[in-house]
Amino acid sequence: MNMFCYQCEQTSNAQACTRVGVCGKGPEVSLLQDLLMHQLKGIGWLGHGLGGLGHVDPRADRFVIEALFTTVTNVDFDPQRLKGWIDQAYRVKEDLREKFLDLHARLNGRPFAGQVPEAVAFIPAGTMEGLLKQGAAAGIMANPQLNPDIRSLRELLAYGLKGMASYADHAAILGQSDEAVNAFFHRALAALLDDGLDMNTLFELNMELGRMNLRCMEILDQGHTERFGHPAPTAVSLGARRGPAILVSGHDLLDLYELLRQTEGRGIQVYTHGEMIPAHGYPGLKKFPHLAGNYGGAWQDQQKEFERFPGPILMTTNCIQKPKASYMDRIFTTGLVAWPGVTHLADRKDFSELIAKAIAMGGFASDEPGKTITVGFGHQAVLAAAGQVVAAVKARKIRHFFLIGGCDGAKSGRNYYTEFAEKVPADCLILTLACGKYRFNKLDFGTVEGLPRLMDVGQCNDAYSAIQIALALAKAFGVGVNELPLSLVLSWYEQKAVIVLLTLLALGVRNIRLGPTLPAFITPNVLKVLVEKFAVKPIGTADEDIRLCLQGEK
Repeated sequence: MNMFCYQCEQTSNAQACTRVGVCGKGPEVSLLQDLLMHQLKGIGWLGHGLGGLGHVDPRADRFVIEALFTTVTNVDFDPQRLKGWIDQAYRVKEDLREKFLDLHARLNGRPFAGQVPEAVAFIPAGTMEGLLKQGAAAGIMANPQLNPDIRSLRELLAYGLKGMASYADHAAILGQSDEAVNAFFHRALAALLDDGLDMNTLFELNMELGRMNLRCMEILDQGHTERFGHPAPTAVSLGARRGPAILVSGHDLLDLYELLRQTEGRGIQVYTHGEMIPAHGYPGLKKFPHLAGNYGGAWQDQQKEFERFPGPILMTTNCIQKPKASYMDRIFTTGLVAWPGVTHLADRKDFSELIAKAIAMGGFASDEPGKTITVGFGHQAVLAAAGQVVAAVKARKIRHFFLIGGCDGAKSGRNYYTEFAEKVPADCLILTLACGKYRFNKLDFGTVEGLPRLMDVGQCNDAYSAIQIALALAKAFGVGVNELPLSLVLSWYEQKAVIVLLTLLALGVRNIRLGPTLPAFITPNVLKVLVEKFAVKPIGTADEDIRLCLQGEK
């Protein structure tokens, strides 16, 4: 059984995974995800059509977001759960089709007589074997005659939608949504079925997706700050405390909050891992004294780190790796993330099984002192010092800003980002976000003009803060973003990084350095367009890239 997947940076040979995914997913999972995407395109066509008739279906809106997020790299590895998503997608689609035909007939006085795409009429097989055959027929390379550049822009759009869905899902969990964002999901999914769209139209649709994602990230930021307050610079311990311990990874702050609430006063210490580290900066989370610190680094190190951790682990969103047998019985998933054989906790209001496991295991036998690092430089915190920053730049005390961040990964070449950060001149500030910062966030960069040289803005979910900081600085200096003494040096891994890149490009940001490799789904012709319009470039050597970034600056 073969597959075809090239949606992440670590795809095999920088081309595609065809037998098993580098992420750990097998052909079954890949084919089922392809089939779920096929179903979602049909739902999008109907949802867009209903929107044109003045009808909005919140249930379908929510389903599309969750289902898209389910197909993001390192989220759902369970074939049986994916089969359930496909079955549910068919029920949602049939409900929408009935509503569409009925409403069209009532409003127009005649039955709908237009052509319906195959994805709308599609009926999933009743067996796993049948679904896998259908998935093979619906995959990325199902039509080998498709123009490669059209396929490239379609896949760029599809992966951007998956990334935006992750942000929309987190926002929805916190009670935030936007009708325009929801409507765009349907319109863009429908566009993926339109063989009449040329390269220019698909390119502009990708740019519109980037602009729409800025709004999506805004409502996510609103959800976080309304619920937990604005992040503030906070020292985070990298050591450990004696006693029972729980480790929480992923991005879902509400899951962490519920766990902290349920463990309050029970002698259990809760630690963050990987993507969860920004939690320490939020007043509504750091108020819990048993939010003990951060354990470990980025997602790709979890197998060795989870094996050593003396307690249960909770995975709240994506970035799960295949669990080792040594901790298979003490890793739990919740939300959309899943792995076959791992206990899934469907109700975040009841973490009793996880808590009982922590108490039974006993945790750390003694205190383990460790150094501290500082997080919590959200846009409000950084902009509060904007006057100081602007004055320092005008006085030539701060020469340049570098945003060094993005996804981390296991493939070679990412040591570039450590070297780059280490070699940034002492009169420059470094902003960082996402788990790429684990390459250098434990280093001591000191201060410049009373400001820490390294400012941790958060994770990929907090990219909105970085954008707001850049826009505010541009306004303060009276220039465009591209005229700022600012360079973006980004690493990417999966689809959330893709949508952040599209958002930056849609805002007109130029000269982004991207690595460690360029996306396999971007054809030479599409890359040429990105280079011509935005001067996107691959990373080179740290020394040369720093020299070029600073070229012409005094």
